[in-house]
Amino acid sequence: MSFAHLLLALAVIIVWGTNFVIIKLGLGELPPLLFATLRFVFSCMPWLIFVRRPAVPWRLLIANGFFLGFGLFGVLFIAMRSDIAPGVASLLVQTQAFFTIVLAMLLLGERMRAFQATGLAACVAGLAMFFFHVDASTTILGLVLTLACGLSWAIANLVAKKAAQIAPSLNMLGFMVWSSLFAVPPLLLASLFFEGPQRIADGLAHASAFGWAASVWQGVANTLFGYGAWNWLLARYPAATISPLSLLVPVVGMASAAIWFGEPLPAWKLEAGALVLLGLMTITLWPRLRARFISA
Repeated sequence: MSFAHLLLALAVIIVWGTNFVIIKLGLGELPPLLFATLRFVFSCMPWLIFVRRPAVPWRLLIANGFFLGFGLFGVLFIAMRSDIAPGVASLLVQTQAFFTIVLAMLLLGERMRAFQATGLAACVAGLAMFFFHVDASTTILGLVLTLACGLSWAIANLVAKKAAQIAPSLNMLGFMVWSSLFAVPPLLLASLFFEGPQRIADGLAHASAFGWAASVWQGVANTLFGYGAWNWLLARYPAATISPLSLLVPVVGMASAAIWFGEPLPAWKLEAGALVLLGLMTITLWPRLRARFISA
């Protein structure tokens, strides 16, 4: 990988990792479901005018929009309002790799291999440590909601995988733009029901320039730049070169939360995070390392 392309990959990782700090700050100005709604408004508008609809069934666009929009970010924003610290959230949403394997076994008939079982065991051990150390900043409810986000992200992964099978030349940026359109209605309806028209009106009326900038950042920087640049790199380099770099996202997330909010990093949290990351690394990297040793 060229140095310029490595810098591009690191820029995506920094954007994704520091986004949890931006989310927490944005939640200080906007109700969570309204904030999530605005994120996906800016992910699809006005880009729908310029990006052709992917040649995949509407049901896949709708499903991806729902699980990525409401299931991942809607629930994540609710959890991060007061029930989970940003650094912990950045780590736990990565359990989508854990849930993707489990769902592939249940729905696609895939068999769990030894290295996957080892990685999953490490993830479970790390997660158990978080559940044994709940406090005012990270509650049981927050942990459960964030794990539900990982599950929703895993379902969205399977939806995207199905879309890629139907259309092998699928433009994933276009898929994200058009599926974002279908994230807006369930998020807006949930906001109207749970937060109410008055709270929505107050949030929109009193949001500062930073609140609006945080919403645009969610839609444009994280979704369009992040996924666009990431998929651009994946089109030019082997997945084995690019994908493992995503494991740096929770590292950046926990570090940025510690720097900005002073989020504590006691020994148990570092150990729990290391176990989860070790499990994810085992699941992600072991097949490639094994293939390299065999070929050598």
